Amino acid sequence: MKRLVAIAAPLAVACGVFVSPARADAPASFAACAACHSADGTNGLGPSLKGVYGRKVGTAAGFRYSSAMKKAGTVWDDKSLDSFLADTQKAIPGNVMPFPGVADEKQRAEIIDYLKTVK
Repeated sequence: MKRLVAIAAPLAVACGVFVSPARADAPASFAACAACHSADGTNGLGPSLKGVYGRKVGTAAGFRYSSAMKKAGTVWDDKSLDSFLADTQKAIPGNVMPFPGVADEKQRAEIIDYLKTVK
């Protein structure tokens, strides 16, 4: 038994050190998004952002999208997310998301990097 503990303890420590988290911590800039969107799969005032990166716009299950979002045909990637976060109406005219945008390019990049981890 002592031998098993002697082998298992260092292994457990090593695993804890080398295993990366499934999702990064949300940056402070995500607070503007979190007011309406979750990252856990539940829809609120806005659709959940879980799995948003790489997904076609307006297709999250269980959320009722505006016709503009349904017809957008865009896939959420770095470029489309950056454009949308900067100016939602310019990126997808006619959408009903009441959001003034994130002016700071660095904050938009932080949000996008975070969204890539939300799966």
